[in-house]
Amino acid sequence: MTRQGVAAVSGAVLLSWNVRLMYGIPGVPIRWVRWPTRVHWGVLEQPRIDSARHHGIPPPARPAPRMKPVILRQSPPAPRAQPRLRIVDRYLLREITAGFLAATLILLLVMLGGTLADLLTKIARGRIPAELLFTLLGLRTAAALTIIMPLAVLVGVMFAFGRLWRESEMAVLQSAGLGAGALLRPLAMFLLPASLLLGLVSFWIAPASDRLGQRLLTEANRSLIVAGLEPGRFVELPGRDGVIYVGEMSGDGTRFRRMFIESERVDAETGETRIDVVTATHGFLYHDADGEGRYIALEDGFRVEGRLGHDDFRLMRFARNDIRLPDSVGTGSESALRRAAPSSDLLAAEQEPGVRAELHWRLAAPVSAFVLGLLALPLARSSPREPRFARLLLALLAWLVYYNLLLIGRAWLGQDQAWGWLGLWWVHLPALALAAWMIRGSQRLRRRRVRAGSA
Repeated sequence: MTRQGVAAVSGAVLLSWNVRLMYGIPGVPIRWVRWPTRVHWGVLEQPRIDSARHHGIPPPARPAPRMKPVILRQSPPAPRAQPRLRIVDRYLLREITAGFLAATLILLLVMLGGTLADLLTKIARGRIPAELLFTLLGLRTAAALTIIMPLAVLVGVMFAFGRLWRESEMAVLQSAGLGAGALLRPLAMFLLPASLLLGLVSFWIAPASDRLGQRLLTEANRSLIVAGLEPGRFVELPGRDGVIYVGEMSGDGTRFRRMFIESERVDAETGETRIDVVTATHGFLYHDADGEGRYIALEDGFRVEGRLGHDDFRLMRFARNDIRLPDSVGTGSESALRRAAPSSDLLAAEQEPGVRAELHWRLAAPVSAFVLGLLALPLARSSPREPRFARLLLALLAWLVYYNLLLIGRAWLGQDQAWGWLGLWWVHLPALALAAWMIRGSQRLRRRRVRAGSA
């Protein structure tokens, strides 16, 4: 018999032996069989049966079970106190946050552009010093956040969910059983921290930045440097035609020597241009009784005044001549003081209409961010063929109406023309009810479509 034949017969015998072992042989436990039996060059090596009954040797320890690969293991259940985020929740939360940050950056740049233009205009008119440009720009950013962040929440949520609808990702999620109610979970996880952050800015950071800005302006208004004057150079007069020159100036900008002022004005009666030239050996800067008006006191000087092209000039010599500088930025108005007041001080004087209006206005920033975020969820629903920014224009119109109603309510509260106990909730609650009704309507529409498809 050839070797191949011997191997075949040996394999058949081995198979029958293992079948008998599988179904059981008295006195031969299956777990004590060492596997496999080998066939070596046609010679059958019989399986060795180690039995306690036959040899009196204790059975070997059972080998440890083979563990599954890591990728096939089932993760232990997370504790109930720390539920894990679903993959879709993390995905939606990431999309909403990215849209919000992009919208905030764009709106902040637009707002800073307008603020920068306003500050440069006031610097040119001599109302604020040029050294405070970037400081005031940064301080006004905090106050601007209370306006742009609610709008950024609306635009960010619209961008995030609108893209999912346009690219049919939302249809895939809904086919997997994710309804409008399930979308509220990642949205709420974003809106709650954003509203708390905006409340912190509105109640504490923005008033503190206003107080710091007012203090810097008050200190700067006590110096001639705020008017843009520099010793040794001619400077255009702010707000009028003419130039001013200062030979020497003290370090704090309150005293000077050798001043020259030339200005031109049009006579209202004759329409002719009149020129006015003033010189003084020395002088100083002072404020009026209320601390708002700024004046330059010129001492020991001359003044020449007359019409251009004529010889009827008048020459005057004076011991002292006071000239009013352009008005500085008002920091002592009642509304400005309320904006800069700490929230704790406002709560102590809540019965006053103006204080109550300021408190409700600070509260309106976080509440409006939460309401607009909920309102953006149903507004973002669109078809793939719908224009990209059609729903966004509708959302901006809704924000414009919402914000104008808040401004009207604030004015009414300040004039004590509205119900004080209601505050601005007559604007927030209807908007919140509208958002809830639209979300509920989208859920009913989805259930109706599911029933129609199953039928």
